[in-house]
Amino acid sequence: MIHRLALIAFLICPIITSLSQSDANTPVKPRKGRPNIPGTIMVDFGLNFPFNTPPDFTTGVWGSRTVNLYYFVDKRIGNSKFSVHPGAGFGLERYKFTNNYTLAFGTVPETQDRVFMVPTTLDVSKSMLISNYFDALMDFRFTVNPSDPNRSFKVSLGIKGGYLFDSGTKLRYREDGETKRLKDKQNWNLSPFRYAATFRIGIGNFSLFATYNINPVFEKGLGPGQADFNNFTTGISLAAF
Repeated sequence: MIHRLALIAFLICPIITSLSQSDANTPVKPRKGRPNIPGTIMVDFGLNFPFNTPPDFTTGVWGSRTVNLYYFVDKRIGNSKFSVHPGAGFGLERYKFTNNYTLAFGTVPETQDRVFMVPTTLDVSKSMLISNYFDALMDFRFTVNPSDPNRSFKVSLGIKGGYLFDSGTKLRYREDGETKRLKDKQNWNLSPFRYAATFRIGIGNFSLFATYNINPVFEKGLGPGQADFNNFTTGISLAAF
């Protein structure tokens, strides 16, 4: 998985970078001691908070996490304090269940296309739903001192759309004195596309972020309990280059 993501990122970053051309009318102080790469690599570390979920879809705070790896192009609007930042990258999400439940499709013809939360008979220590996306983003940012963004206060609103390229469930359990892992890779009726609103606020290369998924986590009427629930993510962001 990591090798595939690295290869895709290697192919995509030059394409996005080619869209970024320096504007002679909007000088920015060079970033001392750092590579002169046009744009910004950002890493998000967040916690997922699904809401309006069915009773059996119970998740833990620390185990339900998000890691995003994004590359943004920085385009200042004239000599103003506003800028736009198109970007792309990967959003890796985890939902850790706090009970011994996992996902399963219905077993009778009427429900075979639906997903349910079902208990397991195993000695489970971890049960998790995994969903990985390729995201395209657009941030609209206000920077107090755009000539020195590495030390300036900034706030941004944005939107992003994602495509689900990998998903599955994972169980870790004990059997016959051994720790075993069971993975089931399929889409589990997760929404193949996601749309979200984003917010960031911070100083320099450190910020806090929040993301609200506009569309449900699962396809309408096909998820656990046939409930159409959404997800909210919040955490910290670290920028490099």
